[in-house]
Amino acid sequence: MKDKIKVLMVDDEVQFRETTKKILNKKGFETLMAATGLEALAQLANEPDVVVLDIRMPGMDGNETLAEIKRKKPAIPVIMLTGHGEGELAKKALAQGAFDFLSKPFDVEALAMRILDACKQPAADETGKDEHRVRDVMIPVEGYTKLLENQTVAEGIMALRDSFSPQIHTCSIMETGHRSLLVFDDGGDLKGILAIIDLLEAIMPAYLSAPKPSTADSLQYSPMFWTGMFTREVSRLADTPVGQLMSPTPPTIDADANLMEAAYLMVKNQCRRMVVMENDRIAGVIREQDLFFEMERVLR
Repeated sequence: MKDKIKVLMVDDEVQFRETTKKILNKKGFETLMAATGLEALAQLANEPDVVVLDIRMPGMDGNETLAEIKRKKPAIPVIMLTGHGEGELAKKALAQGAFDFLSKPFDVEALAMRILDACKQPAADETGKDEHRVRDVMIPVEGYTKLLENQTVAEGIMALRDSFSPQIHTCSIMETGHRSLLVFDDGGDLKGILAIIDLLEAIMPAYLSAPKPSTADSLQYSPMFWTGMFTREVSRLADTPVGQLMSPTPPTIDADANLMEAAYLMVKNQCRRMVVMENDRIAGVIREQDLFFEMERVLR
């Protein structure tokens, strides 16, 4: 990394630009400035290392400017500045290739850290050119096991069993079963997901978790206590609609999202799968094992 990082600050608010420039310069950065998207494109000739770009500007807005920057200088990381309630614009910017975004007002120290992080990233033309996106490793919705919320647990179990048969997706054999199925209503809207763990939780009799005297512990865990319970509870559950025991819909992620973002969201939300969206429609499901097999592909 160079001794002095050159930052291009693009914002139509004069006072904000000037104040931010002074603070960044004190922190050792060299700061270029632009008030419009057109000025920002002209400043690319000065070879900035990072662009900090306001999403709301008159004339050419931040997303339009970002698209032009990525067309002219795809390797330059761009940090977007957003206002309150502009989450959708931020998501669009990330899909267009923005490195990150910060919401105003923000701590300039946080901006400085983002700039440093952006400069540590290898150039886009040096690494990641063969990196897959979520759409490349997901299970397309057409190939994912689906059920209506009024169908029975017995039907769900049979459908899940069939999902463990080898299938083809994204030009390769799917190595493992879905271990879950998508649950829809009659109108075609996704209502939730039924996973194997939901079935296991559902066959637990309520009294197993009810308060009990400590003297009952030895009886509860005796072989006689457990005998026949599994068969009895599975049979009892057979005709129950899956809508009564499904889990909520998993978190969603855009089909063009980076796999590192998918991994981050799975870890953050402690989930094993996410619903993939494209143009406000369900495109598929990405599972933890899909990311695992992509790890193996990278190493191979």
